[in-house]
Amino acid sequence: MDPLFLKVITFEREFYFDKCTQVVFTMEDGEVAIQAHHENMLFAVDPGEIRVAKADGSIERGVLGTGFAYVMNNRVIIMVDTAEHPDEIDMVRAERARLRAQEQLRQKQSIAEYYHTQISMAKAISRMKVRKKYKI
Repeated sequence: MDPLFLKVITFEREFYFDKCTQVVFTMEDGEVAIQAHHENMLFAVDPGEIRVAKADGSIERGVLGTGFAYVMNNRVIIMVDTAEHPDEIDMVRAERARLRAQEQLRQKQSIAEYYHTQISMAKAISRMKVRKKYKI
């Protein structure tokens, strides 16, 4: 399989910077898989798992927050607010974030606050799912 270049960055660090054969991440309506020679596109990234298939056959996994993915000329650049490897996820912190978001959803909020709280809930849940899925 032909390789493509992938760069995953956050405000704080570079999560991934190398060639790969495929990258899979979450959008609003499900997962998308990008391979070499994909059509040029711009995607909105939703909180969820990322899977990167490397040329040697291994798969690197992680959790992404919200952001954008840009595909052009066999390059994929994913810019998100957070990106973590499964072993970096603190389950206690993720559970507290989920409970805090759950409580905020019960409160009366503006529409903007409501959507922000929903995103916080989705991030916490996706972090916990990935950590449990790979039992680290």
